[in-house]
Amino acid sequence: MYVCMCHAVTEDQVKKAIDGGASTPRQIAKGCRAGTDCGSCVRRIQALLGEHGARPCPTARLAAKLGLADPGAPEASPGPVAPAGPSAPARAPKVAPVVSLRVA
Repeated sequence: MYVCMCHAVTEDQVKKAIDGGASTPRQIAKGCRAGTDCGSCVRRIQALLGEHGARPCPTARLAAKLGLADPGAPEASPGPVAPAGPSAPARAPKVAPVVSLRVA
């Protein structure tokens, strides 16, 4: 199956690059140029990296940290955690203000 239509890169080629040591979409792009044109294949490349034990993409880690991760998706490794205790002040999450729009 093709992963990158722009450069005719197959899933097997991406898997070979991963087996050869590539661990990021950028490293895969250096070898076969997948993900360097329109970018629509980058998510699939990230998924293949995750399936082969590479670090999940930052977006997946952020979603897991916020509790928004897809239950069917593989678990993302947690990022650094701030130390708890008296020296770490509790902060409320920043929320954008609500702006009402008027339609004329």
